[in-house]
Amino acid sequence: MTRKMETGKKLKAADMSVPVMLAPYALLFTVFIILPILIAVILSFTAFNAVQPPKVNGLANYVALLTQDTEFLKYVFPNTVKFALIVGPFGYMLQFLLAWALAQIPKGLRTVLALIFYSPSMAGGVVSAVIWKVVFTGDQYGYLNHILQQFHIIEKPVQWLQDTSLILPIMIFVTLWSSMGVGFLAMLSGVLNIDPQLYEAGYIDGIKNRFQEIIYITIPSMKPLMLFGAVMAIVNTFSTGKIGVDLTGANPTPGYSGSTMVTHIEDYGFLQYDMGYANAIAVVLLIIIYVFSRVVNKFFAEKD
Repeated sequence: MTRKMETGKKLKAADMSVPVMLAPYALLFTVFIILPILIAVILSFTAFNAVQPPKVNGLANYVALLTQDTEFLKYVFPNTVKFALIVGPFGYMLQFLLAWALAQIPKGLRTVLALIFYSPSMAGGVVSAVIWKVVFTGDQYGYLNHILQQFHIIEKPVQWLQDTSLILPIMIFVTLWSSMGVGFLAMLSGVLNIDPQLYEAGYIDGIKNRFQEIIYITIPSMKPLMLFGAVMAIVNTFSTGKIGVDLTGANPTPGYSGSTMVTHIEDYGFLQYDMGYANAIAVVLLIIIYVFSRVVNKFFAEKD
């Protein structure tokens, strides 16, 4: 009887310790995630210039965004969609393929290559822009112009970062180059931790090649990590649209050709000081990210 009472006390103490251990995380999550989102939602219904107190204006910001903001409707939103639909899926597939390929080589070489692929994501947008600005410099001393002229592919230097037809493709290329982040490491970890016996059993059951191995064993065995990588890809895709401003040095970018919702938020919030309108754009962006995340979650959800 005494042992049972002692066991019960220990279980109660363990149950009490869980909320206590989660309290710091819950506090930080509330302060740095929940409160900023609530404040952004509230300010999106106001006219706020960051100097005078905000004045409630109802849905005026959202109406203006969806009906009157010509730049948003003609350039910013289409650019954001194009950027997301290319960088998101292609970056995600590239993360998985590189993770799978690295898992097939010896540990020493795999570690070196993983670090090489991961390091651009740690550099940040500004550092990436500095590196690629040198490559895409519009004079004859720019690396890309110099190489193309040496091979007589072009006759005169191309203004890579001023040509409105080239800015978005360059943004996509640079973002894909730096997209091997945390999601990539999570996928690599998932591939490496799959039980080798599953592959042996698969070949016994009729799997004949590596493609079938990936489809029927690798991906199903690491669904949680695939989901994590997909969510991270969505968030990063919509939040890294600022690379166009970093490359061109202008916000908005020339002809709005590289402007995205992120840069539109910065334009109105920090250049025009229309914080209410900027928060309305941010809330719309948050809703888009949430919808995409829910779709991805349903796709990778475990079926009963």
